[in-house]
Amino acid sequence: MKKNNENSNPEFLFEKGNYTILLIGLAVIALGFILMSGGSSDDPNVWSEDIFSFRRIRLAPTTVLAGFGIVIYSIFKKSAN
Repeated sequence: MKKNNENSNPEFLFEKGNYTILLIGLAVIALGFILMSGGSSDDPNVWSEDIFSFRRIRLAPTTVLAGFGIVIYSIFKKSAN
């Protein structure tokens, strides 16, 4: 059994910059899902064209995909060392 030194620092898988970029990517993904939400109708018998708006069809999915791209970038980004 190995004895751990008290002065040894734990090794993380990524550096601080990678985690910062990862959190930004997750926030962008969350923003995309928030943009997709809404558009409910008070009367279920009334059709609402809001489901086909630019925000829900083009902007929100593009935002989610951009967020996934940022997350992937944060994983593959090499350290400065």
